[in-house]
Amino acid sequence: MKPTHPLWRYRLAITSRSLAATAGGYALAAAATAAAATALALAMPRVEAVLTATMLSWLVYAGAAGWAFYARTAWSAWAGVLVPALVLGACVLGPRWWGGAA
Repeated sequence: MKPTHPLWRYRLAITSRSLAATAGGYALAAAATAAAATALALAMPRVEAVLTATMLSWLVYAGAAGWAFYARTAWSAWAGVLVPALVLGACVLGPRWWGGAA
């Protein structure tokens, strides 16, 4: 029985999803940590806000890794990880770019 897709395409898709899970998941977790620490710093001391955000980022990272392999295509895996990371990064860096209080 001959496979319908070449084997190298399958391996490339798995490699792409693995990179989306590791590198993209790390980027998303880092952006979520920064955004959560900034938001939580309004309600609690900064040290506790950073520690809480860091602990919550492990859940974000696990969810991103799960999404990378749950997505229908490798393109949607990358989009589902990088688009939220870019949005969260813009939320964190936006006030600094526009001259607001950081």
